[in-house]
Amino acid sequence: MASMLSSTAYIAAKASLRTANPTRILAASYATSANVKKITVIGSGLMGAGIVQVAAQSGYHVNMVDLKEEFLAKGEKIITSSLKRVAKKKHGDDAAASKKFIDEVMSRISLSTDSNKAASESDLVVEAIVENIKTKQALFKALDEAAPKDAIFASNTSSLPIADIAAATNRKDKFAGLHFFNPVPQMKLVEIIRIPETSDEVFNTLSDVTKKMGKVPVACKDTPGFIVNRLLVPYMMESLRLVERGDASMQDVDTGMKLGAGYPMGPFELMDYVGLDTIKFITDGWYKSGKGLVGDKLVAPSPLLEKLVKEGHLGRKSGKGFYTYEGVGADKGKK
Repeated sequence: MASMLSSTAYIAAKASLRTANPTRILAASYATSANVKKITVIGSGLMGAGIVQVAAQSGYHVNMVDLKEEFLAKGEKIITSSLKRVAKKKHGDDAAASKKFIDEVMSRISLSTDSNKAASESDLVVEAIVENIKTKQALFKALDEAAPKDAIFASNTSSLPIADIAAATNRKDKFAGLHFFNPVPQMKLVEIIRIPETSDEVFNTLSDVTKKMGKVPVACKDTPGFIVNRLLVPYMMESLRLVERGDASMQDVDTGMKLGAGYPMGPFELMDYVGLDTIKFITDGWYKSGKGLVGDKLVAPSPLLEKLVKEGHLGRKSGKGFYTYEGVGADKGKK
């Protein structure tokens, strides 16, 4: 749930390359990049495991933390499976080179169920857990006491206010959003979200760290949805309203946006990929309590979305959403 968008994030990444000045940002961050040597990632799901992988591939020593050993085992499996695909692309049929690559990356990853101990040894702590504000605040409050005073904290949230999460700590100047996109190893974009207290040094450090990971960072203030989701969620909601009004079929809307706008997925295909429950969770939060979006018709509830979620049709992960899929799982074909 931590990352709303996946396959269309490349649009924002390309735009950032055209409009940003990477040379200026990089030059400013060189002086601080050496500060980060050890990273802790809290959460071993798809997002957490992906962040751990790209950090370890980039030479960082990473501690992946979760509540139970079984969760960590699943996260480790996600990473090794992904690394095998990377190794295949890098080394082809050279089994020895592939094994060496995978072993080297995995040697930089450690596993733990003790978040406080892991944080106490870290320069950067990235949270990638459930999208619940109270749970995140409780975690960071404990981490704030355990971590070194100069350690940087970052949340991978895609929908919750960074300032509200940071309020649980005494290091707002060292707190920011670090929003990766799913699947992390493939998606180039990372949104760095600044609250008013975030220092320039911390922002520049995070910018440099993400570049070392092979990502393209873009900066945004702490506004609902940041950049990508703030634009994409209303777009998806408006596609729902087009169909609800009977203006067009969902198939024609999808085809129109793919062939007319060049999107890799149509909005209904994208919603199925993300998860309809995830979209409902985000839009409900914005409509009821999102700063600047309370009661906004852009994110008003959709009867069609409400109905599907109530029926348990959540998209690819449940086997049915706007479309029906062959089997359950995001890698299955649409029919």
